[in-house]
Amino acid sequence: MSTRRAFLVSTTAALSATALPAVSAPARAAAPNGPAAAGPDSLGVPLNDVLLIGGTVAPGPDGRPACWNVSTGAPAHLNAIDPATGDVLVSAPLPGAQGAWATAAAPDGAVYVGSYGNGGRLYRWRGGDTAEDLGVPVPGETFIWRLAVDADGKVWGGGSPNGRLFRYDPDTGAVEDFGRPIADQTYVKSLACAGGKVYSGAYSQARIAEFDPTTRTFTELPKPPGLPSVEGQVVYDIDIHDGRLYARMGSAFPGPLFVYDLAARAWTDEIPDAHGLNISPPDPDGGVYLIQRSELRRYDPATRQLTGTGLTFTGRVQNARSIGWAELGLPDYPGTSLVGTLWRGAMFRYNPGTGAYATLETKIRRDEPIEILALGAGGPGTVYAGGFLNGGLAAVDTRTGKPQFHRFSQIESLLRGGDGSLWIGTYPQARLYRYRPGRTWSSPEYSPGPDGTPDNPERAYTLEEHVQMRAKALVEVRGKIVMGTVPDGDRLGGALAVYDLGSGELEVTRHVVRDESVFALATAGGVVYGGCSITGGLGTTPPTRDSGAVFAWHVGGKRKLWELVPVPGAGTVTAVAIGPDRKLWGIAGNTVFAIGPDARKVVRRFTVGTGRGGGDLAVAGRYLYASIDGNRVYRVDPWSRKPPVLVVEHAHRRLIAHPDGRLYFSHGAELYRVDPRDRVPGDDDD
Repeated sequence: MSTRRAFLVSTTAALSATALPAVSAPARAAAPNGPAAAGPDSLGVPLNDVLLIGGTVAPGPDGRPACWNVSTGAPAHLNAIDPATGDVLVSAPLPGAQGAWATAAAPDGAVYVGSYGNGGRLYRWRGGDTAEDLGVPVPGETFIWRLAVDADGKVWGGGSPNGRLFRYDPDTGAVEDFGRPIADQTYVKSLACAGGKVYSGAYSQARIAEFDPTTRTFTELPKPPGLPSVEGQVVYDIDIHDGRLYARMGSAFPGPLFVYDLAARAWTDEIPDAHGLNISPPDPDGGVYLIQRSELRRYDPATRQLTGTGLTFTGRVQNARSIGWAELGLPDYPGTSLVGTLWRGAMFRYNPGTGAYATLETKIRRDEPIEILALGAGGPGTVYAGGFLNGGLAAVDTRTGKPQFHRFSQIESLLRGGDGSLWIGTYPQARLYRYRPGRTWSSPEYSPGPDGTPDNPERAYTLEEHVQMRAKALVEVRGKIVMGTVPDGDRLGGALAVYDLGSGELEVTRHVVRDESVFALATAGGVVYGGCSITGGLGTTPPTRDSGAVFAWHVGGKRKLWELVPVPGAGTVTAVAIGPDRKLWGIAGNTVFAIGPDARKVVRRFTVGTGRGGGDLAVAGRYLYASIDGNRVYRVDPWSRKPPVLVVEHAHRRLIAHPDGRLYFSHGAELYRVDPRDRVPGDDDD
């Protein structure tokens, strides 16, 4: 069944709750019993970089081929890059959008973008430096993963969290929602059109559906013979050329690329270790180009042979963000050359006739703000900030706000170790790195240092084989670094990873609390305390439990001591901390609670806020500070029976306490500082 509705053009786009918040002026809090402490003070935006995700090669504003890409930002921009010069020909803001995986060109010269971060909106460029906001095509789909345009110029799309396939008609402005291609799959991750049919690939199972718009029926293609199981696999990319469907399985990193003959209805080949995100349109002899094993290579579908070009790529992510053909008018590049862009704003080109190739920088903006995903206290005068998606690590001078930025992975958690090292938990594959601030930065995966420089940060381990994805929390316990994680894909059950600094041994225990992820950690006396969530890797897997639990794990004894549910019905314990009173404090929903570790029961409980739920919990001096509802920070006196006192009212995501006695929090890409030691009038220090 499909539904049809009018698709009205919207000239404004409101930021949703999941959008990257706009940088705003500092606000002074107002407490129920009087004005709050002065501040907060903005320390600016510590993380800035460029990230290109979705892209295509299509005619630019002058009709010649350009590399079209969306750069993340606040807002994101649709850019057209001249492949001969690297000049930016178009830079059209996408109001409200954080970025976009989905970019597709239509026969009439329009370029379409499907966004994320603002409710999954559709945009259209038809000239100039502006893009039309066409609104949300499918309410409830907050992320449009891919777009494709059929021979009639109609725009197809798919997204998440409901995994629905839709079609936009540019002539009428109408949208049709065709439902889920595969009933139990909630992500349409990849998409292509050919021969009057639409092909979609699922996440988190490697299943491909063929949709016939005439009969309005879905038919699932058979599993590729070289794929042992579809469980936990992703159809990350789909391309169709000359009657062949190319489906790459895996992730942002290399995976097998399978070739399917649409006429014969059979899989014909497997190309190992292929990078994404797309392969090129065919050359005059039918060959297509892709990045395989860090080299641009030509694949001949008739002979099934791969031929190298000599153009190689380095770093952890080596995906073509756009790839296609263009006339460059350069001496070593006669006729048409293969062109494309890379994720950090560079471009590449290759000429099959002369064999000439190059990788060059473009002139695209490289100072887009990056949302802060992790905060960590450093030594005196230093706070660390870790970036979302674009990633990056910044050491921020707490006096001046001046950051020292390093290009790096998406950072989920930060911990300053006892020896001054900074431990970094990253996404994906729940990797742990050790960074020594006194040494030269050198990350071969993201930002190499001078030749011969030792790796710093140095990778300690990855939990890929344990199907873990997000390194949510870190603590140090008697010479061991303990990480709490969220699983990969459509799974339940996080892990507790214990890494021995002396021996390098790693112990990983999944399901410390059955079917729950580990969101928060605290430690005292050789015991690790964890706060858990009923959610799984994608957040769409139906949970088997209804309440987030707290557990105690004896690190030396390698065993769980106890678990309990502190707030029945609250799905996530977002934070735990050892308070100044040596009790275990935590937040679940809008409840701040305390547990007597020996009594193993909740002994204190406060309900605060308006319902959005809790966030981080920080300890500074004799108080705890609880982040509630994403816009309030309450001070909790563990020695008093008085209710918590509001000390900061300002939108924020992360909150930490620094040994300097101040609190630091993030709002979007901006970092703030506030000194809670300024007393709130009407509150006494009993």
